[in-house]
Amino acid sequence: MGRGETRRRRHRESRAERPREGRTAAEMARFLSAALALVLAVLVAPLSAKLPSSRPHRKSPALKMDEATLTVHNELQSEMMVSFLSDHCYQCMYQQLGVVPAGAEPGVPGKVDLTVGTQFPVTLQLNSTLVNLEFQYHFGEQGNYSVWVKNLNDSSQVNCSLVTDTEPVNSYLREFFFFPAAFSFCDLIVSFIPPTEQLFTLTTMTHLPLQELGPPNRAVEPSVETAVPATSGRRLRSLDTFRGIALIIMVFVNYGGGRYWFFRHESWNGLTIADLVFPWFVFIMGTSIAISINGALRRGVRRSHLLKKVVWRSVQLFLIGVILINPNYCQGPLSWVSLRIPGVLQRLAFTYLVVASLDVLDVWWYKASDFLLYWPAWLCVITLEIVWLCLTFLLPVPDCPSGYLGPGGIGDFGKYPNCTGGAAGFIDRWLLGENHIYQTPSSRVTAVHNTEVCSTIPYDPEGVLGSINSILMAFLGLQAGKILLHYKDLHSKIMARFLIWGVVLGMISAVLTKCSKDHGFIPINKNLWSLSYVTTLSSFAFILLVVLYYLVDVNKWWSGAPFFYPGMNSILVYVGHEVFEEYFPFRWRMSNSQSHAEHLTQNLVATCVWVFISFVLYKNKIFWKI
Repeated sequence: MGRGETRRRRHRESRAERPREGRTAAEMARFLSAALALVLAVLVAPLSAKLPSSRPHRKSPALKMDEATLTVHNELQSEMMVSFLSDHCYQCMYQQLGVVPAGAEPGVPGKVDLTVGTQFPVTLQLNSTLVNLEFQYHFGEQGNYSVWVKNLNDSSQVNCSLVTDTEPVNSYLREFFFFPAAFSFCDLIVSFIPPTEQLFTLTTMTHLPLQELGPPNRAVEPSVETAVPATSGRRLRSLDTFRGIALIIMVFVNYGGGRYWFFRHESWNGLTIADLVFPWFVFIMGTSIAISINGALRRGVRRSHLLKKVVWRSVQLFLIGVILINPNYCQGPLSWVSLRIPGVLQRLAFTYLVVASLDVLDVWWYKASDFLLYWPAWLCVITLEIVWLCLTFLLPVPDCPSGYLGPGGIGDFGKYPNCTGGAAGFIDRWLLGENHIYQTPSSRVTAVHNTEVCSTIPYDPEGVLGSINSILMAFLGLQAGKILLHYKDLHSKIMARFLIWGVVLGMISAVLTKCSKDHGFIPINKNLWSLSYVTTLSSFAFILLVVLYYLVDVNKWWSGAPFFYPGMNSILVYVGHEVFEEYFPFRWRMSNSQSHAEHLTQNLVATCVWVFISFVLYKNKIFWKI
């Protein structure tokens, strides 16, 4: 008996050692990948420095990020006006850059130093009494360029040539290596922290709306461990991972995104990375609403009780949002004169109120398909969308054409300078007042030159009319949640329906936009939260959710780290990153504030700090609920 017990004990010990060896191998793989990413980032950094030039260096005025110097030499006998137009600004008017004096005498040209933007190609226009010239060029950041305008042998013939005096820098190489390096480093840090007791012992998920921004997605009884097989109700890590991805990109973008143009919101039509995250946040909120309310109803919670909680939590979220976007509360009482009312959390509160109420009050037809499961709610959402279409295209707006969707200002050749946003802007200004909406929208600044004003009137991207389409976005996320509930653990059917929804919504977007940025029936526009914006981002969301569901929950090839941790505590991370934005270690004095590298480093460090904070909170089972 003693020998048998010894053999069994040794067998158990050998089996216990195998997972540890596997974990060690995984940790070593993560360590090597992080180290490789960091080494590549260090090696590539010198390539981002200014390239040597064989031409002599010419002294130029101090340049900011995304700017270059252009010196125009004019040998003609008349002064010349230089104007520019960004290829990124649709139907905009030319803007004056400067006037070049006439040449004093042959061989002594007049000249002027100008500053041009480098984010997008520009068209330069040179006008004088003798000649009208036009050419397109994409200038490089921190480069020095010269344009020579001179007469040939015949005074009626004019030659124009562009010369690169100093080569530009390449500030876009390093982020391709810094991003994987930063998040590999985050994953490396959390992987080496000793594990505590069972991390999946979580309390009942009945708190909304911020559970869809944080704690569990599935309702379970208190003190019941959910680290169990998928068939017994284990929460879906892919939903938290999806939410965490949206949140981390949002934090990085809000902190500055390295001051790269593609991490800023699009000035009007079109999409950048920054325009993806908020709709995805709304989408996954809808998914979590479906799962959470379903769990509460199955536990026997009365619908009237749920409805009261929905209303109260919406009010709390709205008030938190008002306080966050009006920071003067630290200096005394809030001033109603300039109090901004709309905002991100306010939009989330209103959207949650409508979508959660529809789900609470809806009566399920259990024998129907997942789409017809709650057709009364669909009828309400379609009605709201018809209201949006009628208001957007039929509401008379003073001094503006019906159905106007443009930015105003210099857009549309300056015909409608005070029509920014059309009906959406008019409703906000009429209902809330100009002093209570966002004063510096992205439409104010053209993509070419940070000082050129595109529109002059206030416009709020989180305004009243756009909230209707955010309801549609959350409702499509609710549809994803209903699919998960209706086809529980039938992975192939769940993924097939996600793909079908993604493809159908993508086709609707293609029809609405005519597969173009500016020429469609309804262009993709984040400021307006246009219908095509919602269908496009919902299509992306369904496809991303398919990928995450397959990797994280079906095959378990990825744990979702490090995005999973902020996804579990997203309301705390969101509010915290807003409140502590100006404090160390999230911000510090830079040696060169006009360097993309320094901004990128600071913003990545700040984002990684919040990832680490969320991991520590997760390990200690701290979740902020409302």
